[in-house]
Amino acid sequence: MPLLEIENLSVDFETRAGGLFRAVDRVSLKVEPREIVSVVGESGSGKSVAMLAVMGLLPKTARVTADRLAFEGENLLGLTPAARRKLVGKDIAMIFQEPMSSLNPCFTVGFQIGEALATHLGMGRAARRARAIELLEQVGIPSPESRLSAFPHQLSGGMSQRVMIAMAIACSPKLLIADEPSTALDVTIQAQILDLLVRLRDEKDMALVLITHDMGVVAETAERVVVQYAGRQVEEATTVDLFRDPHHPYTAALLAALPERATEKRLPAIPGVVPGQWDRLEGCMFAPRCDFATPLCSTTRPSRAAPELGYALCHTPLVAGRPTERTARREELPA
Repeated sequence: MPLLEIENLSVDFETRAGGLFRAVDRVSLKVEPREIVSVVGESGSGKSVAMLAVMGLLPKTARVTADRLAFEGENLLGLTPAARRKLVGKDIAMIFQEPMSSLNPCFTVGFQIGEALATHLGMGRAARRARAIELLEQVGIPSPESRLSAFPHQLSGGMSQRVMIAMAIACSPKLLIADEPSTALDVTIQAQILDLLVRLRDEKDMALVLITHDMGVVAETAERVVVQYAGRQVEEATTVDLFRDPHHPYTAALLAALPERATEKRLPAIPGVVPGQWDRLEGCMFAPRCDFATPLCSTTRPSRAAPELGYALCHTPLVAGRPTERTARREELPA
């Protein structure tokens, strides 16, 4: 049984005008135990929103629907708020994108780590302190005893990120979601944080969902990759297959922009921006920025390609870098 199952997850937000804005559009994902899956895409592609929906941390203005949203076979959408709170932070944990704003500035590091231990494991004060020191040691923070009494503003960005990781793994979760864990950190600290996450996965037998826009991070850590664009899942493949032969034009454009793949002095870039609330097409969202777009792309929503074509959400998926008419079986999206 997959650890996490997501089938056709959609998230809509109520707007001030009274309408709905779809931030996540029919995303599907399965995560196996101990697997590292990376969710990739530009800002605005719905990566974080989809995972916050799994955590149950979206605001009241969000409407979450899914054919299936399950953790260890249990329907997450059917849980009561109290049952959801028992699960989140214990079996499913998340490292948020901004550690400096995610930590409460009014409480010490030791208090914030101990709060999760008291809530989910019922530990006493002495046990919480001992466990907090152990966790800070695990994430590589020197002099952990003295750091327990430190406030967030007394920590560097890298140190704050390590504290966030310590809080997330405090109750030995089965699934850890890391939202841009290396953002705003220098290159050396980025590598240390990513190495730490992979090591913790191995030591604690937990699955890891890594949200990022950095394809270099994906190549170094992930076993499987899901590519999102404008709220839609446009491709899914193993990391090796994705880097070797991308099938969606957006994936190919992301990889072409990597410095190590550049063949000219000027790095190639994807023109335009991710569509917003008022400029979304009926057809393929990527059509205005795609080098291979046809009139059909702007008017008709594409169906998914077969697994050997990375489930690419494209009318004519790429093969060896060039578009081709589909010969593989189509998998039509539900209405």
